[in-house]
Amino acid sequence: MTPKYVMALDEGSTSARTVLVNLDGEIVAEARNPVVPTFPRPLWVELDPFDLWAAQRRSMAAVMAEAGAVTDEIAAVGLTTHRESCLVWDRRTGEPVHPALMWMSKQTDPIVERWRAQGLDEQFRARTGLFNDSFFSAAKLAWLLENVPGVRARAERGELAAGTVDTWLLWKLTGGRSHLTDHSEASRTALFSLEALDWDEALLRACGIPPGLLPPAVASDAHFGEMRPEDVGLPGSAAVPVTAVMADQQAGMFGQACFEPGSAKNTFGTASVLTANTGDRPDVLDGLTASVGWTVGGTTTYEAEGVVFHSGQTLQWMRERLGVLREGDDIVEVASRVPDTGGVYVVPAFAGLCAPYWKRDARASIVGLTLESGAEHVVRAGVEAMAYQTRDNVDVLVASGIPLPELKVDGGAARSDLLCQFQADILGIPVCRPVELERTALGVAQLAGMGAGIWRQADLEGHWTLDRVFEPRMPEARREELYAGWQAAVRTVTGG
Repeated sequence: MTPKYVMALDEGSTSARTVLVNLDGEIVAEARNPVVPTFPRPLWVELDPFDLWAAQRRSMAAVMAEAGAVTDEIAAVGLTTHRESCLVWDRRTGEPVHPALMWMSKQTDPIVERWRAQGLDEQFRARTGLFNDSFFSAAKLAWLLENVPGVRARAERGELAAGTVDTWLLWKLTGGRSHLTDHSEASRTALFSLEALDWDEALLRACGIPPGLLPPAVASDAHFGEMRPEDVGLPGSAAVPVTAVMADQQAGMFGQACFEPGSAKNTFGTASVLTANTGDRPDVLDGLTASVGWTVGGTTTYEAEGVVFHSGQTLQWMRERLGVLREGDDIVEVASRVPDTGGVYVVPAFAGLCAPYWKRDARASIVGLTLESGAEHVVRAGVEAMAYQTRDNVDVLVASGIPLPELKVDGGAARSDLLCQFQADILGIPVCRPVELERTALGVAQLAGMGAGIWRQADLEGHWTLDRVFEPRMPEARREELYAGWQAAVRTVTGG
């Protein structure tokens, strides 16, 4: 049977999604299921590993049913996941020793502080391009080794396997035959050497993490094993090769065709992430992280990145907790009822501020309220906060000598003309929105298709179609006045 599709698995912080992409590079079927974290204690955020796999597996079954497809028609599978969350499981039984620790969880703060007191901050930064911070995987693995009874002894005996979410899903996808990750996912753990493109032995010793616990880190376009229909409950008789694994933000940059140094995209999702291609050498910039973008065709491309913890989630909080948005209210319509915020700023530091501030003890605030302020001003300020946080990170790039002539955007919130126009206005550069905003799944599908011989990287820019360019319209003086107000609001929560 002739292959018709490439399958992409896209497991994010809020949903497990599967898409089928046809040989013309178009999404023809998709399905998703929610990913629901648990909160066992204040500031702890965990995920049930079996629920993660079940959500992904259901979306796979649903998308195959929607397309009426069988595995014999799938040329290849690509896998992309949210990053930094991690877990440990039994190599023989596949039983996790504890729920996965999610990226936003802060139960590892005491370990981070201990490492800081030991003088490890600079080693993390210099070796991995990341920070000694609870956000990353290193302290999470240390916490599991130190706090779950028997885990350290079992790990040292070689009985256990560890990994980020991609490694767990790949293990399940291949029936326990593949324990691997790629360079991009590994580079978000704070245990991976950007220079050596391998696990950093000195940091593993310092953190007390047995090297044999971790998966081999390979190129993003490696052969990661096979998905057999009987292992995943899908119709068909043919096994399908897994030919791509990439971290979600890096897959989004690939899907946005940011192949040249200096090209950049910003994804507006639950969180918001700016990623910029920095070429064939890591570039560690103040306030931003440096990671592997991808290793494809034997060449490694690096990225500079600024993560904003709360982007679309801010508006979700306004609807579900603050009550300024009612059920059925359209966010853009409410925000557009007023011409501006009337001096109101929302600083969404619900779990602290990430890049470029790294003030994890900051707390969210609404600044500038007056008796004239209404729900619509607060909602508009929530929308504008997404754009201000992007500028915070873009300014670091520009100040470091990486000028951005334009910014590509994607993610669900990028559907908003209001947001895209304000982003262009507050940056003073064009914002380019593609027709298809789900670039993460497309990016890993494109790479998987390359592994199956369907496409070449040189062909992929033709898969990117412009929907609209938002040109800056705001006078520079007004732009800088508004941004100065934002910076003042940030100082109220950082103490700066």
